Amino acid sequence: MAKTQIGVTFYLRLLNRLTSGEFDVDDALVTRTDRTVDQLEDATNARDAAAQKVLAALEPIEVAAATSAPQTEPLSTDDQAALLAIARGAKHYEHLLTGRMSVTAASGTRISPAKLRRLEDAGLVVRDTDHPVHAGQPVALTDAGCAALFANRRTPTTQASKGPGRLGASQSIPAQRR
Repeated sequence: MAKTQIGVTFYLRLLNRLTSGEFDVDDALVTRTDRTVDQLEDATNARDAAAQKVLAALEPIEVAAATSAPQTEPLSTDDQAALLAIARGAKHYEHLLTGRMSVTAASGTRISPAKLRRLEDAGLVVRDTDHPVHAGQPVALTDAGCAALFANRRTPTTQASKGPGRLGASQSIPAQRR
């Protein structure tokens, strides 16, 4: 689609240059302008066809996202931290001697196996079971996990200022405290 948009932009700029008054108006200019308009029309049709292909390819993804069950309760801070750690990379291990399970994120954060199971049951993360557990199974966020993490993104709180003041001026003190 990007290539087709570049074509549209090229012919649009060429047409703009031809009609800018830079060239003498004669039969050759009119012929060249007509040819450029035809080429612009072809490039526009190609761009529209590419856009339709992109929309057709994205439609199943949008349908799948719309049909997935939205999470009814917001993520806890602990779950959000676990999802953030998993998003940066995590592996699920089993110790060879003790058989103890652990999940270690790339940042060094440890996630309890119970939390991993709860996040898996909620459909927020998935383990790659093609790898053996003793070698480490990669853990990744699902599309639902990414959406839940994005939905719970916190915006920084800012205090509203009372307007610009003079430089070096002190804040006014209430009358009671004077």
